[in-house]
Amino acid sequence: MAQTNKSQGRPTIAEIDLRALAFNYRQIEKKIPRGTRILGVVKADAYGHGAVPVSLKLAQLGVEYLGVAMSDEGVRLREGGVKTPILLLGGIYREDVDWAFRYHLTPVVFQKESLHLLSREAARRKRKVRVHLKVDTGMGRLGVPISLWPAFLAELQRFPEIEIEGILSHYSMADETENPFTRKQWKAFQEAVAIGESMGVHFKYKHISNSAGLIAFPSWSGNLVRPGIILYGSYPSPAVRNLIKVKPVMTLKTRIGLLKRVPPGERISYGGTFVTRRESLIATLPIGYGDGYNRKLSNQGEVLIRGRRAPVVGRVCMDYIMADVTDIPKVSLRDEAVLMGRQGRAQITPEEIAEKVDSISYEMLCLVGKRVPRVYIG
Repeated sequence: MAQTNKSQGRPTIAEIDLRALAFNYRQIEKKIPRGTRILGVVKADAYGHGAVPVSLKLAQLGVEYLGVAMSDEGVRLREGGVKTPILLLGGIYREDVDWAFRYHLTPVVFQKESLHLLSREAARRKRKVRVHLKVDTGMGRLGVPISLWPAFLAELQRFPEIEIEGILSHYSMADETENPFTRKQWKAFQEAVAIGESMGVHFKYKHISNSAGLIAFPSWSGNLVRPGIILYGSYPSPAVRNLIKVKPVMTLKTRIGLLKRVPPGERISYGGTFVTRRESLIATLPIGYGDGYNRKLSNQGEVLIRGRRAPVVGRVCMDYIMADVTDIPKVSLRDEAVLMGRQGRAQITPEEIAEKVDSISYEMLCLVGKRVPRVYIG
């Protein structure tokens, strides 16, 4: 006989433990050199954790700066009551200039067009604008190439309204701890700083280290580091896992919405890709790819119920998944099911899920959908 969940409201939530966030922040503080400050990266809605609550917590912990990808992310933080300095890591677009001034956002600059836009608006408002300059030391994404760096700095003399607050770059292979390219990037970054200083451009903040960089090469960081994924309790690669201890901040969970006994030979979900080999007890859980639970986890994902692993069977649907709970004693309707996180002594990590779908933990966290309520503890 099938049992249905008659409670009101879907029980699917992403529980965000701010105590774990604080623990991770303190672990980073212990790892970096004395006097080095922290810029907490909260782009992409704090990797799916909720940018405003996370940023407010980081502010309480004493974070020096917050980093977002684009101006509308910074605006949302300001409207949420965040007063900490905010860096626009992705640069500035013409349409964003007004927001940058109105909400006191600090742009990263790596092209002359941005200097013109910001300088013109600063002159109109009769005030200066602070920026950080980005130099490309080998990432090949954003930043002024080293070969053009002296000319770019010379161009700054034409823009007295521009106040240079920092210089930054980005490590591309720091998660590969034996790769010599990171040392090459660090030397290039030092060279860029020295060129600036020799031309009379002084930098309050010098930063290049992402999560992997500050873990594996803490002394190659400048005076500001930019942790992202490790703030949220995940690791940028297995190579650095043993170099710092962090706790997962997010637990993605729901409750059993339906329990149904089915005979051998029963097909489960779209396409009938799973067929029961015995009389089975199948749990239907109210979560699916519409919530960010990857469809590639069909017939290979697992969930934790009563501290045990239960396989996901059949194709992941937009709103539901099914799990075979035949071997879980005393399973009952409304039992909690953890899809990512810890339950008792058992744990399913973002890294484990990412490996199954040929992705990375960053994506697993960011893809948890907006329709999944974030519930904050601690």
